[in-house]
Amino acid sequence: MTVSLSEQDQSVLRTAAYGAVTLISAADAAGSPHKAATEGAAALAATTGPIGHVLARNPKRKDLTGASVAEIADRVLPALTEAVVLLRRQLPSEAENFRRAVRIAVTAASAGRSGEPGPSVTEMARRITEALDAADEKAVKGTAGEDPSHRPELLAAAQAFVDAGFGGIQMRVHDERGQWSGSAGVRASGTTAPPPADGHFWIGSTTKTFTATLVLQLVDEGRLSLDGPVADHLPSFGLDPRITVRMLLRHTSGLYNYTGELTPEGEFEPGIDATGRAWAENRLRAYTPEELVRFALSRPPLFEPGTDQSYANTNYTLALLLIEKAAACTYAEALERRIVRPLGLTGTIAPTADTVDLPEPHSHGYFRYQDGEEWRTVDVTRQNSSLLAGAGHLISTTPDLQVFLSALLGGRLLPATMLDEMCTPHGKLGLGLGLWVQELDPERKITVVHHNGGAPGGFGSLMVGTPDGRRTLTAGLTTGESATDPASAFPEALGELLGTVFLSD
Repeated sequence: MTVSLSEQDQSVLRTAAYGAVTLISAADAAGSPHKAATEGAAALAATTGPIGHVLARNPKRKDLTGASVAEIADRVLPALTEAVVLLRRQLPSEAENFRRAVRIAVTAASAGRSGEPGPSVTEMARRITEALDAADEKAVKGTAGEDPSHRPELLAAAQAFVDAGFGGIQMRVHDERGQWSGSAGVRASGTTAPPPADGHFWIGSTTKTFTATLVLQLVDEGRLSLDGPVADHLPSFGLDPRITVRMLLRHTSGLYNYTGELTPEGEFEPGIDATGRAWAENRLRAYTPEELVRFALSRPPLFEPGTDQSYANTNYTLALLLIEKAAACTYAEALERRIVRPLGLTGTIAPTADTVDLPEPHSHGYFRYQDGEEWRTVDVTRQNSSLLAGAGHLISTTPDLQVFLSALLGGRLLPATMLDEMCTPHGKLGLGLGLWVQELDPERKITVVHHNGGAPGGFGSLMVGTPDGRRTLTAGLTTGESATDPASAFPEALGELLGTVFLSD
């Protein structure tokens, strides 16, 4: 990946990062300043990704040598804030990487003395942290310094979903003007409290992008082959040996969708209880991935492997089992080690088969179904997502989805070859490997990649970005108790939102 920062911007990053270490060592007059500086600089030199390449060049800041602590602070603390702001606007996937690198370096420098850090070092570490955190408020106000509420076009686009019948929406946009977040609607029926802007929600099929990323990481490591037979790794299912890992990720395996399929006559044939009254009454039931796969395999395949394309949750539940076999750990452990921990995600959870509750804060989702001649509405905030293992079972937040998508498209999770595979559309559905590719404006050549999602009831998610990850949209949706079905109005509301976020200058 090419770092799209000017030499001046890169100088700001180096001044900020190495200046923070210089501040700690200068404040450590009673300890070992040289050792503190060495330990902190070594930590910065270990930074990975595009920012690592920036910090590795000309790390010494001779212009700070000999200055007093106060003089260094006057220059470095504003640079720390400026560094994070410019990364969020120009290279968002690296903003958290930079913050984390500076904090690790400060911790290393603080520990580079004998005994506990003194009050001067502790106070300077606190001020450095405050300077990094100050970027949050500054970045969200955009380049013109406007208040985030002064983006009426985004608030109006969010409100359009509520007007269409949704109970609430929490939304986050990252673009050249900074980061904006807001919400519309209510947190729960019968209340006036708005949805939390950073609340937890069931993300449904947005899970598939996480699953595909884990699979492609294992392919890159040589533990799986993209065009190798799935049956070689999961022999107990008796899978057609022509089905490959690639076919699972882009839905060309022909396997029956265990949550239901359309018949040749266009009628919906229910699968495992995933719709209507059956799901509402059994929504806390736990399933095993093996149970879901065997149900799908009990039905005839839709077509010969590789000859057509049909979206099926079965493919990604098999992908979950592939991950567990190739990585020799649970899916949750693989997610934690490979995505959650490296990116510093705080609200992304792979539930166990017993998980039915969302962590606070969260909004409530409702489900309306027909029971004989009557229509009933129930609060389905508590549900067991093991029904969609690997295909739609994760919990997340809009900040986490934004960081994940920016990091993924920015090249921090996959090498360029794997990312290209992921973002190359295939077949009648225009699907890559875990991402859809959509051309919003052919004349202007504006394309987005995305994978939105919906839990069986009550919740939905949006995760959309430009291919370079510089402009992103993430959102969590909830349905309300209204008799209005928002599904019919969703395409229009989504189209307007995508136009607002990705087609505006």
